[in-house]
Amino acid sequence: MLDENIIVKHMRYILAVEKKNIIGDRVQKARKALNPPVTQLDLVARLQVLGMRVDQSALSKIESGLRPVLDYEVVALAEALRVSVQWLLKGTEDR
Repeated sequence: MLDENIIVKHMRYILAVEKKNIIGDRVQKARKALNPPVTQLDLVARLQVLGMRVDQSALSKIESGLRPVLDYEVVALAEALRVSVQWLLKGTEDR
């Protein structure tokens, strides 16, 4: 019989490995907090104006943590969402 602590540690590891970025949740939160809230398609348009080539499917994957995010994409997302890079990365500092 396996020790419950080992199972819990293993499950945490699996969840951590499956998540491919740390900003997805905050991207979605910031998008919905804008007034008026911004749809994924609206955000895609904002990002394209900034030179970031991304479609709605890729943005959805970013928000759900299924797609990695490159450094220049973090900067573009922060600008498009009117939040700081620091906030996107750590959830600290004012938006």
